[in-house]
Amino acid sequence: MDTQVDKLHPAAEWAMQMRFTPEQVDCTTTVVLKILDNKCKMLSGEKAAVMCVYDVIKQQPGTLFDEAAHAAISSARRQSDNTIEDKIHELRVYAEANIPKPVMKAYKAVLRDGLFG
Repeated sequence: MDTQVDKLHPAAEWAMQMRFTPEQVDCTTTVVLKILDNKCKMLSGEKAAVMCVYDVIKQQPGTLFDEAAHAAISSARRQSDNTIEDKIHELRVYAEANIPKPVMKAYKAVLRDGLFG
C-alpha cells in the first residue's frame, strides 16, 4: 500500500514560520506580478519558491492590493489572455510606482537570506 505524504515546498514552510509585515506582503505580491508579467529576472526555481511564499501569505493584510488584484493573479496563473495580461501589467506598474526602491531592495534581501542563502 502506497501512503505517500505530500510535503510542502521548503519556501512555503519558510513563509509559514515568518511574520510578514504588510509591506512585505505587498512586496511578495509585486514579485509575483513581475513573474506573471515576464519582467522578473529570477531563475525558475526562485520564481517557483516566491509563488509558494505568495500562496502562504496572500490572505495576510497588505496595503496596496485588494481582492480584485489577487483574483487577477489567480486568473493569470490558471489561464492567460490579453485582458488578464493587461491587468497584470497594470498592477505591476502600479506596485512598482508605489513601493519605494529601498523597501523592495530590503525585501529581496530577506528572500535571499531566508530562501536562497
